[in-house]
Amino acid sequence: MSDPKNRPIDPAAKPDDRVDHALRPSKLGDLIGQDQVKENLSILIAAARLRNESLDHVLFYGPPGLGKTTLANVLANEMGVNIKTTSGPAIERAGDLAAILTNLRAGDILFIDEIHRLGRAVEEVLYPAMEDFALDIIIGKGPSARSIRLKLPRFSVVGATTRLALVTAPLRARFGAVYRLDYYDELAMRKIVLRAASMLKVTADESGINEVARRARGTPRIALRLLRRVRDYAQVRADGVVSQEIAASALDLLQVDTLGLDDVDRRVLRAIIEKFSGGPVGLNTIAASISEEADTIMDVVEPYLLQLGFLDRTPQGRIATRTGYAHLGFAFPENGEQPRLI
Repeated sequence: MSDPKNRPIDPAAKPDDRVDHALRPSKLGDLIGQDQVKENLSILIAAARLRNESLDHVLFYGPPGLGKTTLANVLANEMGVNIKTTSGPAIERAGDLAAILTNLRAGDILFIDEIHRLGRAVEEVLYPAMEDFALDIIIGKGPSARSIRLKLPRFSVVGATTRLALVTAPLRARFGAVYRLDYYDELAMRKIVLRAASMLKVTADESGINEVARRARGTPRIALRLLRRVRDYAQVRADGVVSQEIAASALDLLQVDTLGLDDVDRRVLRAIIEKFSGGPVGLNTIAASISEEADTIMDVVEPYLLQLGFLDRTPQGRIATRTGYAHLGFAFPENGEQPRLI
């Protein structure tokens, strides 16, 4: 059974993705795809520059691996300011956040990844900091305790989350600009893979680039990871040139099919079709039937299956669609008959 944490198409960041930092665009003009978000950000940046002000607070949300961290760094580069990077789970106490805030300078950007995982006590400190640029500190305990308000320089919070629904309403309301990042289309993915191949000095023809882009699930982080694995395969098993045939062989070996589905994706879809007659079936039942965690299926597997139209969510549970049946080679059942391979 494959380990979902070691899937080549897992969009979550991994230690061996460290080379991605060198591949990240540093300016808005270098970004590929997400055109509407780019246009809105260009207006936001230009307006802040004209008024000589810090950026408004910005929140990015969407599936992992689409460039939320990259966009935060691009904002800092475009504004010519420093960026302090942290994450929701790393800020355990209100004092941790206070230490970060007091070290910020005017115009700086505080980037908080996984902002939905901030604790309630930490959020209470962040509210006045974002709204009034002030930090409330309690000195002493009991009846003698008193509150002191420290003024902070005007700074910008850039938040990123994969679970917008888990960001509390008061925190979400304090962001002046909220943008959703969507999966990239195939044309944008080709440009991203071509740019990465050039920077990594990978020799590849157009058909090889297209094959990697097609199987990358519309996610740049996955595309760069697959490109490195294909490069390794080409150097060991071929002449070092990434062609369509070499790319397909390498990705087939990784069990990544022509649409970017891997073994875990196919097991989820196959379980719904074979074990539960296509659904509807509950998430926990699916998870138990294939010995995976429900959160893994909901956060990592389902979004892409929904994007492809292979799966439907209904109030009664998950249902496999006609296109999902066809991709796995099953005939779509008519009049209550059992699923069967074509």
